[in-house]
Amino acid sequence: MQTVKINVGKNGITESLISEINLQLEKRGAVKIKMLKNFGKRKEKDLVVKELAERLGCRIRDVRGFVITLER
Repeated sequence: MQTVKINVGKNGITESLISEINLQLEKRGAVKIKMLKNFGKRKEKDLVVKELAERLGCRIRDVRGFVITLER
């Protein structure tokens, strides 16, 4: 299983970002998401991570700092 990396910047979590993460999860099974410094909701990281996992129907494999690994 190969993991792809996706960066989340100042635009935050958009519908197009969610569809890209979903596509990569279907193709590869796992995705690493890095929240960049200019991502506005860094303080609410845990809530954002849980919401992403619920919307995408996947599980959180790992959270290290501002890098999240999701898998199906």
